[in-house]
Amino acid sequence: CYGCHSALYNSPSTNPNHVSAGFPQDCSVCHNTTSWSGAVFDHSKTPFTLTGAHLTVTCNLCHLKNVYVGTPTDCFSCHSTDYNNTTNPNHKSAGFPTTCDTCHTTAAWTGAVFNHTWFNVNHGNANGVCATCHTNPSDYSVFQCTQCHGGGNAGNFQHPNVSGYVYNSVNCYQCHKGG
Repeated sequence: CYGCHSALYNSPSTNPNHVSAGFPQDCSVCHNTTSWSGAVFDHSKTPFTLTGAHLTVTCNLCHLKNVYVGTPTDCFSCHSTDYNNTTNPNHKSAGFPTTCDTCHTTAAWTGAVFNHTWFNVNHGNANGVCATCHTNPSDYSVFQCTQCHGGGNAGNFQHPNVSGYVYNSVNCYQCHKGG
């Protein structure tokens, strides 16, 4: 294709500019032999397949200034403002990862679900309520086990068959990582 259509490819008026965008010179990636106009780009043949809400986003929202080569494929690059401004819970101060797809889907930003793989979130009376164990909403690395286990009374709690046991949540978690 390029042998005959190089003038169209190299034309600065082409929308988008194929040269500055870094498009391949294989015209058949987007164009067909029936109609040159109305080109369609198949995003599923790229490292970033469009799914969910990304299917309805116009190209220029991700490919700023019509730059296509080198556009980041990680969620945080486009959604850092969402991450930094989220308050329920505050992602930044709680130390949540910037891998948005850990909890969110491309179908909808709201309704995120965290897969609590290391500890059963329905353990005891927690019923999936984070604040049952994570007592500091600004820092989810802070957690407590002792309010439910031992009734918050360190003096009366005995741990059978564990010598030198210290009654605190961090020590509980050292042995009971799965609940």
